[in-house]
Amino acid sequence: MPVEITRDLLVDQLGHVRYDRFLFYIMGPYKSFNLNYVLSEKERRKFDVEDLPGPLRRLFQSKDTIDEAQALLRRVQGELRVTPGINAFLALDVDVDTDDVDAATQSIEYTRCSNATAFVLPFLGHNFGIGEEAGSILEALSETHGDRLTFVHEDNVTSAMIRSARVRWDLRVETYETEAELVEKLRFFAGSIMQRERRGELNRLA
Repeated sequence: MPVEITRDLLVDQLGHVRYDRFLFYIMGPYKSFNLNYVLSEKERRKFDVEDLPGPLRRLFQSKDTIDEAQALLRRVQGELRVTPGINAFLALDVDVDTDDVDAATQSIEYTRCSNATAFVLPFLGHNFGIGEEAGSILEALSETHGDRLTFVHEDNVTSAMIRSARVRWDLRVETYETEAELVEKLRFFAGSIMQRERRGELNRLA
């Protein structure tokens, strides 16, 4: 039997915070960028990773190491759940099997159920998949949820997806330099959505 993704389902699974019913869906890469993803074996044999300078060596980090991209999302999520106390969540936090609802549909439904959604793109994130998911969400929901969506990318990230999102869907796009700045921009975005709901400019979600 198909699982119906609803606001009640999300609230029940996500735990208690001050504003339980203000759902903030945070999307972003779970894997740090790794040059092994894009180089062929032949290209890899031309050099020894251990001989590379530290910053370049990090781009070949083992897939078994702690994943900084996901850790960043978790830290940001935690900050938002404490202050201002909104129900920030990642897709990983919701127990819906992809055999019941495919991943792309899950993301669309999480966005549909959320008061706010942010696509977070750090420089070292492996962003190929997130671009595809963001495109699916924007195609499905930009007309009804465009005011509730934002892209926030690290200052040195450039992407055709980001440029097209700004032009094609008139999506809000922000940049950040530090993790603290990222958190503050997401807090401000969530606060602006709250205020617009209170003033009646956006529908209050039950």
